[in-house]
Amino acid sequence: MTLGVRFVKNAGLVLSKPLSIILLLIYLGQTAFMVYVLNDRHNQDLFIQEQQKKIGELEEKLKIFKIIEDFQVGFNTEEVGKLTAVVFSESENYGYHPLLLLALIKTESSFRQGQESIYGAQGLLQVKPSVGQDVANRSQLQWKGEKPLFDSEFNIRVGSLYLFELILKFQDVKKAIIAYNQGEGSLRLKLESGQVLPKLFYQRFVHNYNFLKARYDQISVDKI
Repeated sequence: MTLGVRFVKNAGLVLSKPLSIILLLIYLGQTAFMVYVLNDRHNQDLFIQEQQKKIGELEEKLKIFKIIEDFQVGFNTEEVGKLTAVVFSESENYGYHPLLLLALIKTESSFRQGQESIYGAQGLLQVKPSVGQDVANRSQLQWKGEKPLFDSEFNIRVGSLYLFELILKFQDVKKAIIAYNQGEGSLRLKLESGQVLPKLFYQRFVHNYNFLKARYDQISVDKI
C-alpha cells in the first residue's frame, strides 16, 4: 500500500477509507465555495440591477420635477414635489411615458393651478365633474367634497385613469387623446359618420410632447 492508495487486480483504482473521507470533504468544501461565489455574484448582480433601477427612477423623477417647476403657475415647491410623485406613480400604473402625461397637462391647462374652462372642465388635466365622478365611482378613487378636481393630485389620478380607459376602448393613443379633449361620444359620432377627426388639439399635444422630450430628456443624476 502506497500513499493510501491500493490497486486491486481487474478492479480499477480503490481509495482507502481515510483518503476517501478527505477527498469527499475537499469536494464538499469546493462545492460549498462555488455555491457561495455564485450566490454572491448573483446577489451582486441583483444589487447592481436594483441600484440602476433606483438611479433610473431618480432621473425620471428629477425630469418630471424640473418640467413642472419650470411651467407651473400657483404651486409651491412642496406641491411640485407631490405632483412629481403622482405623475411618476400614475405613469408606472398605466405604462405611460411620464412625458405623455406632462404634455397632456401642458396642453390642457399649461400647469396652472385652479384652471377651469368655459365648458366646466377643471384642474390640471381639465376633467369635467360628470366624467370625473363617473370614473371615480367605477374605481377605488374617492370623490370627496364639492370640487375635488381642484385637488391637483386627485385630478391627475382621475385624468390618468380616464385616458387609460379611452386607450383601451379605442385601441389607439391618437384617438384616445382626441376623445379625451373632445369627449368620447363626440369622437364616436365622427368616426361612425366618416367625418375628418379634429387635428388642432392633438397637434398641440404632439408639439408639447416633442418640445419637452427635446428639452428635458437628457437630464440625469450626474448633471445635478
